[in-house]
Amino acid sequence: MKTQSIWFREYSLTEINSIFARYMTEFLSIKATEITDNTIVASMPVNERVFQPFKILHGGASVVLAESIGSVASNLIVDPDKLVGVGMEINANHLKSVAGGTVYAHCTAIHIGKKSHVWDIRIKNDQDELICISRLTVAIIDKK
Repeated sequence: MKTQSIWFREYSLTEINSIFARYMTEFLSIKATEITDNTIVASMPVNERVFQPFKILHGGASVVLAESIGSVASNLIVDPDKLVGVGMEINANHLKSVAGGTVYAHCTAIHIGKKSHVWDIRIKNDQDELICISRLTVAIIDKK
């Protein structure tokens, strides 16, 4: 049985990556790698751009990845001519360090309401080990 998609319309990875191809997400080389009916996945290389002084992944870079994928996900759900999703609150638990390779953020909706969305973002390393769990709340506001 096929589940119903949560997205406003069908999006390609190319369209989603055109959103990531600007600003901080471009600088950190964040890219969408998969979209299903209810999940979106993005990758980020672990290199000198995201290291903290001990040459491991900076917790703040994990938060940037989580907030970026969750915010984009919210904006793929709403009517882009009328509404916009903006980050309201984020938390992150850093569980394991990463010194190289790539990390992958798996973003799944916990709650999709008219005025807010809540996302579960699980970031894993190349070995599919959980390195960070994040929860993002996105406010849905009228587009000005």
